[in-house]
Parts: sequence; structure tokens; C-alpha cells
Amino acid sequence: MLKVGDAAPDFIAQAHDGATVSPGRLGGKKILLWFYPEADTPGCSLEGRGFRDHQEYYDDGDIQIVGVSFDPVERNAAFARKFDFKFPLLSDLDRKIALAYGACSDAKAQHAQRVSFLIDEHGKIARVYDSVDPRDHPARVLAEILDV
Repeated sequence: MLKVGDAAPDFIAQAHDGATVSPGRLGGKKILLWFYPEADTPGCSLEGRGFRDHQEYYDDGDIQIVGVSFDPVERNAAFARKFDFKFPLLSDLDRKIALAYGACSDAKAQHAQRVSFLIDEHGKIARVYDSVDPRDHPARVLAEILDV
């Protein structure tokens, strides 16, 4: 798994809305890269709603939330519509993003690990969140990042 100070691996992936997303295309913003096991499951829905409900604070901190799962684009699109997520959900069907970040151990993994990475505006890993409780992860990350 990546550590604080490591260069964040670059990637290009399709988002739930059909857009192509890569760190370079996000305009030098900080990125909270949120890996979740499976769209529209209880824990992932709870965690996603937490990010949605706190999104204005992430926006104020100039932090782009980006979700990543092994779900196909259509399933992520339904997940985003159901819960009114305004942040991109990426489909990592070949597991390349998760493998690069250490969110899974092999290309045949069924699900990504529940882990998040804060990438700073220079493309470095600023924080690693590998002990994630979906009930409070979005608020805890926000409190730590913004010292709220």
C-alpha cells in the first residue's frame, strides 16, 4: 500500500456520467480517492451519503471526492442517481487503479478494500485512511483535513 509522501499513481478511468477522469484533469485540486467495495450495498451507501452530506465542506477545502469500485459504469450511475451523488464514481473493471494504490491484492479480487487516499495538489499522497468505518469516515476525514 502507498505511504504518505509517495507519488500518487496516475490513472484514467470512466466515471458514472461518462466523463473520463484522471488526477491531471482535475485541475491541480486535492483529491480524496475513496475506494468502496460495491455500489448500493449498505456500508457503501452509508459512506457515500456521508460524503454527499459533507460535500460542501470538501468543496470549500478545494478537495474533489472521487469514488472507485469494480462496478460497471451502469451500476455506478444507478448508485449515483439513487443517492444524488455529485462526485464522480469510477469503474475500475480491470483493477488497475486499485492495484496501483494497494486497494486490492490481485486482478481477480472481487471487491476493493475500503480505503481512502488524500492526494495533494502536487500529486503526492498526503494521507492514507486504511481503517475505515463507513458510518463516520467522511466526517472524520474532513475533521482531520480541515482541523474542524
